[in-house]
Amino acid sequence: MRGVNGTAAAALDRVSAIAREAGRAILAHAPAGVPCREKADRSPVTAADLAAERAIVDGLRAWDRAIPIITEESSAPPARDRAGWERWWLVDPLDGTKEFIKRRAEFTVNVALIEEGEPVLGVVLAPALELLYWAVKGGGAWREERSGPPQRIYSTAPAPGTPLTVVESLSHPSPELEEYLKTIPVGRRVKAGSSLKFCWVAEGKADIYPRLGPTMEWDVAAGDCVYRQSGRDGERPSPLTYNKPDLRNPSFVIGL
Repeated sequence: MRGVNGTAAAALDRVSAIAREAGRAILAHAPAGVPCREKADRSPVTAADLAAERAIVDGLRAWDRAIPIITEESSAPPARDRAGWERWWLVDPLDGTKEFIKRRAEFTVNVALIEEGEPVLGVVLAPALELLYWAVKGGGAWREERSGPPQRIYSTAPAPGTPLTVVESLSHPSPELEEYLKTIPVGRRVKAGSSLKFCWVAEGKADIYPRLGPTMEWDVAAGDCVYRQSGRDGERPSPLTYNKPDLRNPSFVIGL
């Protein structure tokens, strides 16, 4: 992968290969992509979620068993056991399960490496779109579509008063979002599923992504890495933090 040093490029190649394996597992279940159970928060889990998780966990453990892994579909260790972690994987094997169930293509595989509280490597794969985003700290953010060459992507902070293109969730509208949008100059609103919202800001298709509702750290880590590394003159600032006691994010706005 051009634009990064050899060690980082090799790591990105390996993580991308693991994500693609998970993507193939998801697509193999697409004809029968119905919920196999509901979690405590009433969100659906399909056989595709579980197959993708197995592919990612097996791939990461075969690479280096010493690095801890947290995934959406597995119980995370208690906060006291995680307090000393300096390096760990954070995985959402299928972000956008609701889109997947509805036969929409905007679901993603997400793998991020967290070091000292920030995502330093992130891979976001949209398997149904044959679209891959990836980033590594200090190496920029990149986009690959189908078999085309990787393209560097950039984002810039909007100038004050500029009408903004706002990307918002397909599945999680909220009164809080509507109230927030009254406080900024909105030029256009577009909807996207899963972590693609981060990537749209990272590649300049949208200016901001406000999420005024609950998310978990695994929902955001890989996309957050892509966004952070998309700046032309250094990293973009992000309000997101990692390894919180409950792994839950407060409301946030990406892009400002």
